Amino acid sequence: MKPPLPFDFIISKETNTINVTREFAANLDLVWDAWTKAEILDQWWAPKPWISKTKFMDFKVGGRRFYAMISPQGEEHWSIQKFSSISPKTNIKTINTFADEHETINAELPESAWDLNFSEQNETTTVRITITHKTFADIEQHIQMGFKEGLTMSLENLDQYIEAKFKLRKQNKPSNKARVSSYLNFDGKTEEAFIFYKKVFKTEFIGKGIQRFGEIPAEPNHPPVAEAIKKMVLHVELPITGNHILMGTDAPKEMGFTLTKGNNMHLCLEPETREEADRLFNELSAGGNITMPMADMFFGAYFGEFSDQYGINWMINFQK
Repeated sequence: MKPPLPFDFIISKETNTINVTREFAANLDLVWDAWTKAEILDQWWAPKPWISKTKFMDFKVGGRRFYAMISPQGEEHWSIQKFSSISPKTNIKTINTFADEHETINAELPESAWDLNFSEQNETTTVRITITHKTFADIEQHIQMGFKEGLTMSLENLDQYIEAKFKLRKQNKPSNKARVSSYLNFDGKTEEAFIFYKKVFKTEFIGKGIQRFGEIPAEPNHPPVAEAIKKMVLHVELPITGNHILMGTDAPKEMGFTLTKGNNMHLCLEPETREEADRLFNELSAGGNITMPMADMFFGAYFGEFSDQYGINWMINFQK
């Protein structure tokens, strides 16, 4: 059983603030994306069994996120999040208000100002949040609405989302034997594409076949997988000509991608040693664009990614 990650929730009557500190077992880039991209926010922001649905999000100073919390019965609670300050991968300041489906602010519910600070140490990212209200009565109203319980569940959703993508992939390569694969990213069409490739190459899926987010068993410290991602393909592997491996996943937004044709494929090298991983990374990335330096990752691998000087995307993954 994994111990729960540190989570502080402190209310200050003197300053009319709620102070939250939460750690995540992931690097800063991944956690930052999870807080700033609507596609990811909608997969963890709402406490289950509710879901989050973003109508629009413009992540820039002066921009807004307009979204709803939706119950299983279809009840909708709308909110507006206005971005008042952004320091990339360091700080976000927002003004949060409740609204209706027409973006009309509900003045009877408390407005709050959020100040989020992000920092990383040893592949652990800490998010420190100061939530300021106009009066202490507003804080009391917010708490009575279930804010602490809802936020706690939502942050646990994010923990699970961060873990899920790599958990099953690790099971598919039990040895250190070197191999090369092509890592393909799809916007919801991984299963369709890999059934097509399977027919063309007349081979069979390896490992556990098509693995979905919904197959991840809930752990004591994590809630079940969000309904919105249960049918998404978490990981699949297919040998093709010459035993080359195609790997695939649905919507890898947690890795920092904005999925477009041209960046939806990586060559993934899995060398036998850490030293060879460093050599391949350093030589292939020379003159290119490093998007993730080699580092020991929370999912148990020594991993990095980059585009080389010719615009080809690569991943280097060494797993003991």
